[in-house]
Amino acid sequence: MATKIRLARGGSKKRPYYRIVVADIRSPRDGRFIEKVGSYDPMLPKDSEERVNLNVERIQYWLDNGAKPTDRVHRFLDAAGLLKREARNNPQKAEPGAKAKERLEAKRLAEEEAAAAAAEPAAEEAATEEAAAE
Repeated sequence: MATKIRLARGGSKKRPYYRIVVADIRSPRDGRFIEKVGSYDPMLPKDSEERVNLNVERIQYWLDNGAKPTDRVHRFLDAAGLLKREARNNPQKAEPGAKAKERLEAKRLAEEEAAAAAAEPAAEEAATEEAAAE
């Protein structure tokens, strides 16, 4: 059976509270789980000791038996020193999408055409002034 260590949401509306559980990957987020191994209260301040509670022995047991943590739980385990989480780097994250690039290119072309159109009458006017001066 494939297992995951993940968050199961509890609490009321706009007051979330999460249990850190070991569950079969096919079970729903808030559904059946095998074992509760911790809790997470995002309403507490970030420097609070009670924000994340972990049962380290049981988590280590499940990790040794092949349970895979979700990304958020992996962050908690990295902060607790159980696992090492590699920093992610996505250099294309800030790059605009294809449609946004097309819009920027169209806008740039329109500005160039407008600048060229504004420069043409000025060039013609300068040429007529030179001709009149001769």
